[in-house]
Amino acid sequence: MAHPYPIREIARQAGLSEATVDRVLNNRGGVRDSTTREVHQAIKDLDRQRTQVRIGGRTFMIDMVMQAPERFSSAVRAALEAELPSLRPAVLRSRFHFRETGPVAELIATLDRIAQRGGCQGIVLKAPDVPEVTAAVGRLTAAGIPVVTLVTDLPGSARRSYVGIDNRAAGATAAYLMGQWLGDRPGNVLTTLSRGFFRGEEEREMGFRSALRNAHPGRTLVEVTDSDGLDATQRDLVLRALRRDPDIRAVYSIGGGNTATIRAFEELGRGYEVFIAHDLDHDNTRLLRERRLSAVLHHDLRQDLRRACQIIMRAHGALPDDGPSLPSPIQVVTPYNMPPDAA
Repeated sequence: MAHPYPIREIARQAGLSEATVDRVLNNRGGVRDSTTREVHQAIKDLDRQRTQVRIGGRTFMIDMVMQAPERFSSAVRAALEAELPSLRPAVLRSRFHFRETGPVAELIATLDRIAQRGGCQGIVLKAPDVPEVTAAVGRLTAAGIPVVTLVTDLPGSARRSYVGIDNRAAGATAAYLMGQWLGDRPGNVLTTLSRGFFRGEEEREMGFRSALRNAHPGRTLVEVTDSDGLDATQRDLVLRALRRDPDIRAVYSIGGGNTATIRAFEELGRGYEVFIAHDLDHDNTRLLRERRLSAVLHHDLRQDLRRACQIIMRAHGALPDDGPSLPSPIQVVTPYNMPPDAA
C-alpha cells in the first residue's frame, strides 16, 4: 500500500509498535489480520487528515450559471446551500446567475463577465449545447476556471466533468415503465421537451424512443418542444397537440411544465393513463402527492452539487484525485417512497 508517511507516524496513528507496522508494510507475516487492517486504516486516516489540513482556511468562490425554470433552479440553490457545510474545513461561497429563457448571447456574456471579473474558482453550468457556449467554456478553461456541467452536458467542450444522471438510461427507464403500465392498451404517448438544444433532454428522448420502439413498435410518439419548460407556453403547445391527436393516452415529460400539461388535459375533458416526469421540484412533489403523476425519475441533487464542488476543489489541488465521476443513480419515485426532504 503506497503512502508518504514515516513508519513512526503510522505506528502512532494506529497505536501499534513500529516493528509491527514494519512487518505489515513489508508483508513479513506473523501479524493478525485485524492488526493488518488497523495499519491500513491508520494510513487512510492520515490521508484524510492531510487533506483537511490542506483545505483548511481556503475559500472557493463558485458561480452557478443556469438556464432553467425557476422551480428547478430554486431546487438546485437549496441543494447547494444544504451541502456547503459538509465541505468544511474549506469555505465555499456561491453566486447565482439564473434565467428561465433568453438569447444564448446573454448567457455567453454572463460567462465572459465572470472570467473578466476574476475571483472565481469554478463554474457549475447548465446551458444549451451550442457552439457559442462550447467556445465560452474554452475561454474559461484557458483562464484557469474549471467548468462542471450539471444535468445536461457539453461533451464537445473543455468542461472538467459532468455531474447528473445518465440521461439516455433515464429515458430507457421511462420507456420500460411506460410499457409496463400501458400494457396492450391502445394510445399514443406525448413527449414534452423544453428545448431541443439541451443535450440532456435530447439524450432522454433518444433513450425513450429507442427503448419504446424496440418493446412496443406500434406505439406512436407525439413531440411537443420549445416551451422552455414554462407553464405559460407549455399549456398552449399541449392543447394544440391534444386537439390534433385524440389518441394521446400517456405523457413522458422530459423538460417540465407538468402543471400546465395536466391543465390542458383537464380543459379538454381528457384523461391520461400514465404520466412520468423528471425531478422532485416543488411542482412535481405536489403533483405526485396528489396522484396526478405516476412516477418521477429523480436523482439526489445534493449529492450532485457536493460532487461538483469537490471536482472544482480537485482542479485546484485541494483534494486528491479519485478517478472519473460516475453518473448519479436513477431513482424511480412514487407517492409511496418519496424522500423525507422532498419539497
